[in-house]
Amino acid sequence: MIFFNISAFFFSYFCVTAVYVIFMPKILQMVGYSALQIGIVFAMAPLMRFLVPFLFLKYIQLNRTIFYIALSVICLSAFSFYATIEHFYLFLLPNLALGSALGLILPYIETYAMEHLGKERFGKSRLYGSIGFMLIGIVLARNLDTYSVGLHYFFFWVLATILFGYLTTKDEQNSVHVSQKTNTFELTKVRYLWISIFFMQISFGAFYNFFTIYETAHGISLEMVSYLWAFGVICEIVFFYFQGPLLRGNLLRLIKFATFFASLRWLLLFLFPDFLLISFLSQSLHALTFALHHTAVLSLLYSVYHNKKLAGQFYYGFSFGLGGFVGAMLAGYFYGPNLYAYAATMAMISFLVLLKQKPIVPVQNS
Repeated sequence: MIFFNISAFFFSYFCVTAVYVIFMPKILQMVGYSALQIGIVFAMAPLMRFLVPFLFLKYIQLNRTIFYIALSVICLSAFSFYATIEHFYLFLLPNLALGSALGLILPYIETYAMEHLGKERFGKSRLYGSIGFMLIGIVLARNLDTYSVGLHYFFFWVLATILFGYLTTKDEQNSVHVSQKTNTFELTKVRYLWISIFFMQISFGAFYNFFTIYETAHGISLEMVSYLWAFGVICEIVFFYFQGPLLRGNLLRLIKFATFFASLRWLLLFLFPDFLLISFLSQSLHALTFALHHTAVLSLLYSVYHNKKLAGQFYYGFSFGLGGFVGAMLAGYFYGPNLYAYAATMAMISFLVLLKQKPIVPVQNS
């Protein structure tokens, strides 16, 4: 039952993510937002994801009560989208609140999943999130006649996320792996890994915020773009299912491998923006640049820090948070023919920084 509830949570959560990432930029474009305004909107949630973990460094503990508060906040934020989306400055507010809550929800559940399922079964549960992401990408592309349709999808799956978040954690006891000494958390322990994670996510700003707009601007239909998203997720799902044996090896080496291929992925989109087969090839690399990178980084950080929930929070804070914030802002600024040349450069910086990281010795759980 634990496996089902966690998997259902991932499915629902990433349905929410799919609406937000794939279609919200297009929805905002339909409303009349400029590329720069879209970049600013999508910088709000990542900014809060970065800032929130610092509150938990010394003052607050991420527990079940905080988790339930975060679920309530995403519900209120999603509901507020209806009233604020046509007003740029007002729309920033629920996005700020959404980012604050998301910075707590996924690290909490992923840590719970790692502890109860193990890192190999974790991938098999997490792939249901990829399935949800893919299905919404296909279904909503055929039904997005007005922006309100997108908001309905978003709100429905937020409610489902809340339901399965509750069912997953309602009987949870205190985690045996979470140290109370949160003030001993040292970011400098693997400083180059943190810097690499940051630049890696900056490069993804061009993808998460502007891939749909970029591809449709080069003559690819919205429905075909949804298939591109789906294909990338299929590759991700397959990799999540079979990646278990790889994670027994050198995790740092796997992260370097995935980061290098991210630069190649964005370079392909820059050189061949209207070549559909190349776009599919680029999307196939999502298996390495997201699925492998994500699980390898989480597994490595969980092996380095005793406080695994805080490690997860800072991972999302530095990657999808600070990296997502800077990535969204810069992607909005650089949007145009050279967008993915800039993204490839950021990914290459991420790879080069990672070369300076010394071998990492895991700690023993206390």
